[in-house]
Amino acid sequence: MARYVFITGGVVSSLGKGLMAASLAALLQARGYSVRIRKFDPYLNVDPGTMSPYQHGEVYVTDDGAETDLDLGHYERFTGVASRQSDNVTSGRIYQTIINRERKGDYLGATVQVIPHVTDAIKAFAQDDTEGLDFVLCEIGGTVGDIESLPFIEAIRQLKNELGRGQSISIHVTLVPYISAAGELKTKPTQHSVRELASFGVQPDVLVCRCEQPLPESERAKIALFCNVPKEAVIEARDSSSIYAVPLRYHAEGLDEQVLRAFGLEPGPAPRLDRWSDIVERIENPEGEVTIGVVGKYVGLPDAYKSLHEALVHGGIANRVKVNIRWIDAEIFEGDETETAASLEPMHGILVPGGFGERGSEGKIASVRFARERGVPFFGICLGMQMACIEGARAEGIEGASTTEFGPTDTPIVGMITEWMSPEGLQKREAGGDLGGTMRLGAYPAKLAGNSVAASVYDATEISERHRHRYEVNTAYREVLEDGGLVFSGMSPDGTLPEIVERPDHPWFVGVQFHPELKSKPFDPHPLFKSFIGAALRQSRLV
Repeated sequence: MARYVFITGGVVSSLGKGLMAASLAALLQARGYSVRIRKFDPYLNVDPGTMSPYQHGEVYVTDDGAETDLDLGHYERFTGVASRQSDNVTSGRIYQTIINRERKGDYLGATVQVIPHVTDAIKAFAQDDTEGLDFVLCEIGGTVGDIESLPFIEAIRQLKNELGRGQSISIHVTLVPYISAAGELKTKPTQHSVRELASFGVQPDVLVCRCEQPLPESERAKIALFCNVPKEAVIEARDSSSIYAVPLRYHAEGLDEQVLRAFGLEPGPAPRLDRWSDIVERIENPEGEVTIGVVGKYVGLPDAYKSLHEALVHGGIANRVKVNIRWIDAEIFEGDETETAASLEPMHGILVPGGFGERGSEGKIASVRFARERGVPFFGICLGMQMACIEGARAEGIEGASTTEFGPTDTPIVGMITEWMSPEGLQKREAGGDLGGTMRLGAYPAKLAGNSVAASVYDATEISERHRHRYEVNTAYREVLEDGGLVFSGMSPDGTLPEIVERPDHPWFVGVQFHPELKSKPFDPHPLFKSFIGAALRQSRLV
């Protein structure tokens, strides 16, 4: 039977619960345990799929087609365990399920209430699909005291009692702020947060204290005394220069040992953390550096491109170089070739990421043109690939080349996909249908041309990658694009959907319809990012 670790946060948001959960899972793995991490999100959206990136950051997509919280990206990157739809649930999804059941009469006329119906649904979610696991880590989104999270806190209180002694523990992540005017750390916010959590019936077994300054033994002892935890279970968590150093930091603080002791387990031999030490060594001691310009529309919020940022870092780790990322707003290039050249000339590589909507599209097309004409390594992802195809068509004299995503056009180089084959069978969509969950989502296979750059990079001719898009490149324009040098080197198995385009006569020019950044890990960098950064490194030596 799996043991459960329930993770809550207090005082303020953005304390790094997800990163802590991912790091703890990695440490438990290093000790030989099997793990899975889950995220409970209190908001009423069914999933984050229709939310603005400025509201919630990126939408992370799983192999089985779930649109989930970005923390699941941390979970995968740190553990290598592929997340599933069963690993993320929201209040919206819980209530939607309950209301649908109530409408069908499944509750046999009973009054449907938060307790027991909502809490039972949360508990069922937590325990579903956990066979054969040693530990299940469940992160509760939001901050203790938020009205939205109360059903989840109540559910874990009930579940801790039902699982019995030794089968579950609680970790509370909190803030110990430093007051510069007083020159000291303050423990009172942590005390109040733990008191509030305890008032809901959940007593933490381990406290993770985020702080900017070292946590003195006297303050650690005070927190332990007032919060009713052992002093050794008060874990200091200071900021790190790299998120990939965090597992090593937490191990040095004894987090994994205290978690095992809270379960009544002997920690045993120290975990093997060689791969994390190697990753940190490569990050801290690079043998060179490259500058990558990311031309997008959500550049004001880095979390909108979280997985992309990390995948670029992974490409740097693979090539032993530091990757300097320049986030560039695509709108500044629109109608201004001088600005385009001035901004992109210092770049050793240009990347146009995914996105939705027309804003900034002409700037993205301008950056594609710059990369093509100047021979700068170019990587287009999802919408970035579509912009590369539109730019290629315009270069071949199709002046009005565009996409139906931006409105009616006589030359739809990109159009809405209405039918496609998925593992579940034929999928159909209508232009006026729901937005949530209606895209081509999740893992789909592709076949690569044997003599292509893509096949060389992957060292394979059959691949599987994750998708999240509603529009596809129109194969009716394949001939004109290939006449212009833009080769369709990857296609869906039935040959109907373009997956990869490239320019063989260019130093490195690849566009992909999928999102390779979602599968990249620090200890297993995605081959496309590894190759792209390698090309940028060669470019840096030419400048």
